[in-house]
Amino acid sequence: MKVRTKLRLGFGFLFLVVLFFGATALFYIRQISENAKGILKNNYESLSFAREMRTILDESDLPLNAPATIKFDRYLQRQENNITEPGERRFTDSLRQAFGKLKRSDADRFNTEQVREIRHYLREIERLNMQAIVRKDDIARKSVSRATLFLGLVGSFTFLVLFSFSVNFPGFIANPLRALLDGIREIGQKNYNKRLHFDHNDEFAEVGNAFNLMAAKLNEWENSNLAMVISEKRRIDTIIEQMQDAIIGINENEEVLFMNDAARKTLNIPAANVIGQNAGQLLKSNDLLKSILQNDTSIKPFKIVIDGRELYFQLQSRDIIVPNLVEGTGALQVANRSAGKVYILRNITEFKERDEAKTNFIATISHELKTPIASIKMSLKLLGDERVGTINAEQQQLVTHIREDNERLLKITSELLELSQVETGNIQLNFVPVNPAQIVDYALTSIKFQAEQKQVQLKIVNDNNLPQVQVDIEKTAWVLVNFLSNALRYSAEKSEIIIQLSSANGKVQFSVKDFGRGIDETYQKRLFDRYFQVPTDGQNKSGSGLGLAISKDFIEAQGGDIGVESEIGAGSRFYFNLPIVQ
Repeated sequence: MKVRTKLRLGFGFLFLVVLFFGATALFYIRQISENAKGILKNNYESLSFAREMRTILDESDLPLNAPATIKFDRYLQRQENNITEPGERRFTDSLRQAFGKLKRSDADRFNTEQVREIRHYLREIERLNMQAIVRKDDIARKSVSRATLFLGLVGSFTFLVLFSFSVNFPGFIANPLRALLDGIREIGQKNYNKRLHFDHNDEFAEVGNAFNLMAAKLNEWENSNLAMVISEKRRIDTIIEQMQDAIIGINENEEVLFMNDAARKTLNIPAANVIGQNAGQLLKSNDLLKSILQNDTSIKPFKIVIDGRELYFQLQSRDIIVPNLVEGTGALQVANRSAGKVYILRNITEFKERDEAKTNFIATISHELKTPIASIKMSLKLLGDERVGTINAEQQQLVTHIREDNERLLKITSELLELSQVETGNIQLNFVPVNPAQIVDYALTSIKFQAEQKQVQLKIVNDNNLPQVQVDIEKTAWVLVNFLSNALRYSAEKSEIIIQLSSANGKVQFSVKDFGRGIDETYQKRLFDRYFQVPTDGQNKSGSGLGLAISKDFIEAQGGDIGVESEIGAGSRFYFNLPIVQ
């Protein structure tokens, strides 16, 4: 039976039940109304006619005059037309005969006897109608009682039927829907063996058959694609196995998903039974694997000796993100979840060797350039000595330009040498406890002449009783001089530069604040990169772009940190923090 037919039959049954209850109630109400109508119309009118005829006798003198006789005869005719009770006809006919005698009689004695006889028949008529009223009232009351009882039974039956219908009928709709919803959830959990079975031949049975066909197709599809999935997995495993970089895959249960040959050789792990093993167990016997899995992607390149050769590797890690269906508010939603991690050890030995060659080349060239630059500087000094000879103004201007370029070359050469020391790890640091103010004084001595030439005021702001710092004085002062040189370069004449010292969180902060044009936020993150210089709107760039990069290396080598705060039109503030003496 179709669902539509079920609904029609159900609601049709409800309609019939309500109709039956209404018809029954209407029948008994009509019956009670008819009984009441009979009492009011028939018996009440007979009593009214008898009362009117008695009133005429009471109010008229004997013998009756013509108007009283006519009036009495009219009410008597009405009574004759309203005979409803057994015996009432006989008393009415007797009343008619007595009234006829009364009209024909002239003597007072006979009149009185006829009046008495008429009153007797009127009383009998009233008695019959009163008894009829009492009897019919009793019948009406019994009808009301029967109607009340029957309507109560019918109402109770109707309530039970409606209650049973309201409880059971929704199950015909809700139960198949609930079974269908459970089946869909099972399919969502990849249980393609789930089947739905409905006993009735309706739309839900058709939906169940369609669901079963869908589940069978999905099961067939999964089984048919299993070989393809296995083939794809083997192909991916082959690709991973043949890659030159070491690759390790760990799932969310800390089990090894894959580990190629390069990874096994690098980590010195035997190939047998490594797949599926718990990573925690492998860590106990392999310190190198432990250091790899317990470090993040920000780890610096590290060295591993393999077959007597030093190799350099860079670690990278990525989360394995897979889509996952989750039940949201009213619908299924796709959410990503982590299924593990992939660790890649990139062999950067070739790049490291090239970088070392570049560093050695820079160091060699910088060292070799120092000698001719020093000779040029000495020659320029001799040219400026009048004992050697005098030069004209134009020659003096040329000498000045040569001296400035020579100083610039000397500075670049010194920075390249410092950079080569940093890159080779040969920074020589001489840590001594020192008062921060002494470092500032040392730096100001180097920069004071340039500030006076530009009429820039150097203002020092420091806290009282600053703690000492454990640093290399030369390297730290070099960084501060670099900050001050940059601040002077981008400050206007007769402006101000603030050097501030403060202490907080176990460190002393050195900062240099200028009021130049500032640095765009786009370039601030790259300021400490090597060879980077902020664009200057077509103006000639000065320097090599190494000063801040070397400054960062010097400060970080001493356990500190370095940074910048700048805003266009408000100037820049460069700072670094160094740990205090413990």
